[in-house]
Amino acid sequence: MIVLKSTQDKVLSALQAVAGIVERRHTLPILANVLLRKNGGQVEFTTSDLEIQVRTTAEFDGDAGNFSTTVGARKLIDILRTLPADQTVSLTSNQNKLTLAGGKSRFTLQTLPAEDFPLVQEAADFGPAFSVPQKTLKGLINQVHFAMAVHDIRYYLNGILFVAEGKSLTLVATDGHRLALAQATLDVEMPKQEVILPRKTVLELQRLLKDEDTPIELRFAGNQAKFSFSGMEFVTKLVEGKFPDYNRVIPKNHKNHVTLGRAPLLASLQRAAILTSEKFKGVRVNIEPGTLRIASSNAEQEEAKEELEIDYGGDTIEIGFNVTYLMDALANMSQDMVTVSLADANSSALVTIPEQGGFKYVVMPMRI
Repeated sequence: MIVLKSTQDKVLSALQAVAGIVERRHTLPILANVLLRKNGGQVEFTTSDLEIQVRTTAEFDGDAGNFSTTVGARKLIDILRTLPADQTVSLTSNQNKLTLAGGKSRFTLQTLPAEDFPLVQEAADFGPAFSVPQKTLKGLINQVHFAMAVHDIRYYLNGILFVAEGKSLTLVATDGHRLALAQATLDVEMPKQEVILPRKTVLELQRLLKDEDTPIELRFAGNQAKFSFSGMEFVTKLVEGKFPDYNRVIPKNHKNHVTLGRAPLLASLQRAAILTSEKFKGVRVNIEPGTLRIASSNAEQEEAKEELEIDYGGDTIEIGFNVTYLMDALANMSQDMVTVSLADANSSALVTIPEQGGFKYVVMPMRI
């Protein structure tokens, strides 16, 4: 039976859309496979890692009738990548094997039964659905993802908090040393819902979302979140646990503010970072009326000094920071100007964007 027949680029893009979550090594061999379900002219591609399930559907030529099987996702992609984009390829099933043919090339691949594929049980208690443009959600994720913890024993920090409440969607990430928050406005009033999406889910969404206005529909349940966009369905388990109260962390009344160009500040920090020591990424920031100075040094007694002219008339403050934390925030913004608000050498700094009220980045100072 010819399961599908189409150009290489169309088959490859359907597979690549779902294959991001597939682990090459897994305790369950079938999880290295993609589940193919043929229903007339439509073929559904599904992958899972038991925590996340991704599904997309596309129309292809092929024989009439229904059919399902599973086949190695990465192998199929690797083979397709080596074939020309405009070449017609076909997948044909024969007993418990699949044959991929394109031009004069033939590849016979082992399959595993479709009924053995462990599909994620969808939650019964999904809350109301709401939508945002894909580029809005992608932008929010881009503005906070770098502040997620990596392998922290406080497992609830290894992800992003999503809060839908009233007419706003808020994303928050923190690793305990810094916190990033970004907000967007919703079209509909929402009852308060809070979920923590795992790190892997966040990175996969970042890869799949497009910079376009087509909507993505979000639905949250007690232990699951579901996203529907561009013919795809994405279901993920949530991180259980209580996220810290982020409102308490955000400074409210710092009285010293300086607004300056993002690119020059980032460039100065990048240069100063070269002479910080590997373990100790500290830079000293001196701020006084008219001037911002950045200095770093290392164990070899090498030092870097940077100076920027600023429009500032507040207190003179000397404060230390982990330079990576500042560079991460600035590198993930696209705006021209940033505002840095400070109280003193021992209080967290607040970084905001003048033309975007919904973004806040808090970074703890370090002793230098």
